[in-house]
Amino acid sequence: MLDIKFVRENAEKVQKDSDNKGYDVDVNGVLKLDEQRRELQGKTDELRAQRNETAAKMKNGRPSPDLIAEGKKLKEKLSGLEEKLRAVDDEFVTNLKKIPNTPCDDVPIGQSEDENVVAEVVGQSTKFDFAPKNHWEIGQLRGWIDKERAAKVTGARFAYIQSDLVKLELAIEQLVIDVLTDEAKLKEIIKDASLKNLSAKPFTPILPPLMVRTEVYDAMDRLEPREDRYKIEGEELWLQGSAEHVLGSMYMDEIIDEKDLPVRMVGFATSFRKEAGAAGKDMEGILRMHQFDKLELEALTTAENSFDEHQFFIAIQRYLIEQLELPYRVVMKCTADIGKPNARGVDMEVWLAGQNKYRETHSADYMTDYQARRLATRVRRTSGEIELVHTNDATAFALGRIMIAIIENYQNEDGSVRMPKVLQKYMGGKEKI
Repeated sequence: MLDIKFVRENAEKVQKDSDNKGYDVDVNGVLKLDEQRRELQGKTDELRAQRNETAAKMKNGRPSPDLIAEGKKLKEKLSGLEEKLRAVDDEFVTNLKKIPNTPCDDVPIGQSEDENVVAEVVGQSTKFDFAPKNHWEIGQLRGWIDKERAAKVTGARFAYIQSDLVKLELAIEQLVIDVLTDEAKLKEIIKDASLKNLSAKPFTPILPPLMVRTEVYDAMDRLEPREDRYKIEGEELWLQGSAEHVLGSMYMDEIIDEKDLPVRMVGFATSFRKEAGAAGKDMEGILRMHQFDKLELEALTTAENSFDEHQFFIAIQRYLIEQLELPYRVVMKCTADIGKPNARGVDMEVWLAGQNKYRETHSADYMTDYQARRLATRVRRTSGEIELVHTNDATAFALGRIMIAIIENYQNEDGSVRMPKVLQKYMGGKEKI
């Protein structure tokens, strides 16, 4: 949620930014509610002071009938005013929450993902001297993916992942944990990215809860679109759609000492999405599933370090993809595609040889203090001042999608798949599966 003071001082910009993001909000309407709220708050405070004065007089001996009558009148008037204030305040907060975060200056303006901008292409698309197969053809051939039996048990967009593909997923997970908990390796990534004065503090590996309460999900501003979420029947609980939903909310209502920042987490979660808007799309294979495994990065920082942390996350993503020696491109997401709480969003798209196209495998989201304001996650500075933290999240690996990339780019004509060198030690020395 935006700071109302910022909205007051930048109303025209906030309205324009909201329009560019595709959100139908009335900033002037919010400001009018803010004026009503402040006016009512002033009147309420004044009445409370009068009531307190009257109550103090009543304590001095036996109160007169006039004083008792005055006290009752003030109480009734105050009760009515407080009720009106609550109604206006609720409407104000509801409408303020609808205003999206303002995008950074370098975010391209666009009306859909089609207007995202390719910023860089790294590596050459993989070429073969045979017709490459899709990952689902290889997965079925090798007995790694069974969607037919999964459909009997759960329906469409689920799969049994089996055999060497399970070993591959675990190998990728171990690679990520080893990199992100190695301070020397993080220093190397920071240096190569030319980031100055950034901490190389390692990430804490976390296995988070897979469910989140409605109010917390809403405070993270990741509950919408609800039609893409799974709600637990009869409970105010939802299955999380990605690990950062339960990592970013971990420090809700807490004050963190500045010396303990940055808080960096890498969380593994089996995540769930209905993919309501993807009916009929990517039905083959495991690209777009209702259930999928991800490793996600989350960081809480001070305001002055938050953009560098965002760049650090992007550098980590680049490093991990390049360790797997996969061709990819960097995409700057436009205003309509970065998401409501985001000030900036960058995607990595890896080349999938079997599909002859780039597909999104990573995203990096920069939220400034937008999430922290509703989560009430703060930092106590060494000066003693208390401020909101800033939040960043990013994909380390969407495991299904990165396994697709390995299968399609490292395939042999007989359907076997070579292992990237960096993973072979985690695969018991296997060079191919």
